[in-house]
Formats: sequence, C-alpha cells, structure tokens
Amino acid sequence: MFVKLWYFIRLKAGEGFSHPFRHKNPGSGSDVKLDEKKIALSATFATLYAVAVIVFAVVSFSIIQMRIADCLIPLSAVFGWPAIFGVTIGCFVGNAYAPVGWADYFLGPLANFIAAFLIFKLRRRPLVGCILGAAVVGLIVGGYLWLFLPVPEFFGVEKLYPWLISVISIFVSGLITQGVLGYSLLKIFRRPNIAGVLKAHGLKNYAEEK
Repeated sequence: MFVKLWYFIRLKAGEGFSHPFRHKNPGSGSDVKLDEKKIALSATFATLYAVAVIVFAVVSFSIIQMRIADCLIPLSAVFGWPAIFGVTIGCFVGNAYAPVGWADYFLGPLANFIAAFLIFKLRRRPLVGCILGAAVVGLIVGGYLWLFLPVPEFFGVEKLYPWLISVISIFVSGLITQGVLGYSLLKIFRRPNIAGVLKAHGLKNYAEEK
C-alpha cells in the first residue's frame, strides 16, 4: 500500500515510476557496481589471509612465528579500506582455526586493523608504514602471546621480562613479513602496468593519490 502511494505521489510530481528503494540517481549503476567490487575485494583479502594462516599454521601460531599472511597488510596502501577490512576479518577467521587464547579473537584482528590503517595513511611513505605496522603487531600480539605460550630461553631474560621477548620476536617477524615480503609485493602492485590493469577493472589505486 505504501509503495503504491509513493508511486502515485511521484507520478503526480512528474517524476515517473522510479522505484522508491532504488538509488536516487542510479545512472548506469556504477555506484552499485563499485560497492559490489569493494565488498568482493574485501572478501578476497579475507579469504587469502585466512587461507594463508591455515595453510602455514605451523609457523603462524607461536611466539617465534612467521605469519606469511601478514604480507597482505601493506597492500592496504593500494586497495584502501577493502584491504583493511579484509585482513582484519581474515585474521579473525584464521585465528579461530587454532586459537591461542581469548585475546586472539579480538586483539589479533585489532592489531591488523591498526597496522593496515597506518600503512594506508602513510601510503606516500610505504616503507615507514610497513615498519610501523610491524611495530603495532609486535606490541599488541606480542603483548599477549606470552600469557598463553611458553617463552623461549634467551639468556635468562625470559624469566624477568617474558613479554619483552614476545614483543621483540613478533616485531622481528613483522619486519620480515610486512617490511620485506609485503613491501616487495606492494612495489609490484604500484608498477604502472599493474596499476593500469587495476584501473581497467574499475579498482581505485589509492597509492596514486597525491
């Protein structure tokens, strides 16, 4: 009834029979397609991250780790919010596969979100962003892992400052996965030919912004 009434009012106003719940200025539908691409891109990042965590689970869940999936975090500098949300959701799913503790469900994804956001904001200085991203993951994830996992021996320091060993270990791991692997991957996606392919598929390259 309300829909028919809306049609009648729009008709009297000379606006035709456009659907009341459709985008006000649908045009060619580009806005809708753009939203669909962003959602699909986020889902792709989430899937890739979670799969990488699970496939390389043997090196993804420990104080001395090498989470290969973290190399996707620097790509936030190119893909923006879809990548940020993707690596955050992917971390939640991946951590649920073999949870270290309750903190892994919340603080792990939070660390990824902050790291990816920083890299996105510092996309004009990506290497600095990758290092800061590794530091964030090291501080947050390393800050709780020692509560759930045994800390390896390190000249007796682990007995006095187990959290410090945990933070340093995860930070070093992040420098490799984000600062080396991720940064290298980022440089590939910032190449003109790759940027051209992204643009041809209607994907915005945030790294090109001034």
